[in-house]
Amino acid sequence: MLFSCIFLSIVFTSCKTTSDTADIKDLSYLYNPTKNPFNPLYSISNQSDESSILSIKFSGNDLYFSEANPQAVPTALILITVKLFNISQGKLLADTAVNNLSIVKEAGRLEYIYEIPLKVEKGIEYLAEIKILDRLRLKVIQSFVSFNTLSYFNKYNFRVQGYFEKNEVFVPVLRVNEFVNVVYTRGQIDSLYISFYKAFSVVPDPPSMMLPEKTLDYEPEKMAAIHYSDTLPIMFPRKGVYLFTTGRNIKEGLTLLNMGDAYPALTTPEIMIEPLAYLATRDEIDGLKSSLKPKVALDDFWIKCGGNVDKARELIRIYYTRVYYSNYYFTSYKEGWMTERGMIYIIYGPPDKVYKTSEEESWGYRKPVIKSSWGGKYSVTDDYLYFNFKKRENRFSDNDFYLSRSETLVTFWDQAISNWRRGVVFRLDNPADI
Repeated sequence: MLFSCIFLSIVFTSCKTTSDTADIKDLSYLYNPTKNPFNPLYSISNQSDESSILSIKFSGNDLYFSEANPQAVPTALILITVKLFNISQGKLLADTAVNNLSIVKEAGRLEYIYEIPLKVEKGIEYLAEIKILDRLRLKVIQSFVSFNTLSYFNKYNFRVQGYFEKNEVFVPVLRVNEFVNVVYTRGQIDSLYISFYKAFSVVPDPPSMMLPEKTLDYEPEKMAAIHYSDTLPIMFPRKGVYLFTTGRNIKEGLTLLNMGDAYPALTTPEIMIEPLAYLATRDEIDGLKSSLKPKVALDDFWIKCGGNVDKARELIRIYYTRVYYSNYYFTSYKEGWMTERGMIYIIYGPPDKVYKTSEEESWGYRKPVIKSSWGGKYSVTDDYLYFNFKKRENRFSDNDFYLSRSETLVTFWDQAISNWRRGVVFRLDNPADI
């Protein structure tokens, strides 16, 4: 049985390197779970024209609790520092905050949430630079959260909480039968308008294809008005996109998503066939879907790639782990594996370098090392293939980035797909396919 549920120096004499040994701007750990010691979640809501709240959630499993303290009580020590920049006026420092936490472990508690107030002004775009230090493990992560106070109607004026536990909900993807309250934070309103859109399912074209940037301009399938109450239980029974607005003709608001029962995991052969769109032809996909035994057909596809069952299992593990993390990191208004960042992540793997600003990301993949010698000394030069992604504004998500294809003319895409199809996980710095 191949498938189950998926959840998850080289030393030289007299050697020097032209690359920095410690690249402090590199944020590749953000998209590599093996490099990231913990993965907090963030949300921001505007409370008034002068104040916004940054909420940070830690999973209890991510925190490192130690009893090496005078009380012998399991405690995690976390230092949070926040710099808030006004990017409407050239990245001016607008506010700072420091929170030194001693988190005592509580039996049965799965998450720990902390709120940090920020001083803001009306009509400004902001970028919050967040650094979190685990003082026991001496590990630091850095994150960037964009938000704005440009409008009273956008997503930053809403907060979502669980209906039963009243816990803050940090991700926009909800399950069937998951009940929530949608809370508007900027005063009294009479009604909420809910627009329903079918799930977006367009798979991006290969990065080697030069295509114009696409814009989102879809009309909802349905719109309904409900009487507003911050205690009203709301549930999303149908897969798709739900946009909450405070007026019928208002185009901005809060987006919540139903991506299916198990999302971001892949738990059935039918679901696992879809992400093969990057490797398989359209006819192959149709054949897998129409098979009377889709699991057997899917097994056969991967055995044909790998040549034997053991190799097929390894390919499956790597490929679908990448699909899972694409869903985890890159979900926007559609499933993360269908985004352009998801496409690159699945085929090329977690990037070796990541550089971020409020409006773009640059991913670097290491090419084979270039070695040269002069006068008995050796020089080793690192070179990278870069993919550049630009932020795209749309009404549904602030996590939507498109690939700037004109900036990467040589992508090695065909070679990458060929490698996968003959059972080799593609890496640029592994030319011998070891």
